[in-house]
Amino acid sequence: MPTTRSATTVWNGTLFEGAGKVTLESSGLGTYDVSWPSRAEQSGGKTSPEELIAAAHSSCYSMAFSNGLAENGTPAESLTVSAEVEFTPGTGITGIALTVRGVVPGLDEATFLELAQAAKEGCPVSQALAAVPITLDAAFADLS
Repeated sequence: MPTTRSATTVWNGTLFEGAGKVTLESSGLGTYDVSWPSRAEQSGGKTSPEELIAAAHSSCYSMAFSNGLAENGTPAESLTVSAEVEFTPGTGITGIALTVRGVVPGLDEATFLELAQAAKEGCPVSQALAAVPITLDAAFADLS
């Protein structure tokens, strides 16, 4: 059965001088300030659509990779995933870089990399963002 999640933004003013507030409706986690300068320059304690996409992508990828590892019979002890979404004013989102470091006992590096790539391709957020180049840097975590 499908689920729907929602957020609402109220924007006041022009793009460059205005500002808005985005509310995470489904979770009720809060309301966050957004503005053009926080998107195109420094965040200044505000969020941006790209940061929200990065949060969605890193969490979705974590779930997809975790599932793939478990289905392989080698569940992860831990996965640390970051997503960096590049935004170029006047052009848009120009790339996404996923980085994953994993602690996966009993798994060889080749299989780790194969499952990491499969998770990137199978992650629903990756699929939704397929128009943008998505890179993946996957490696075992350095435990030293």
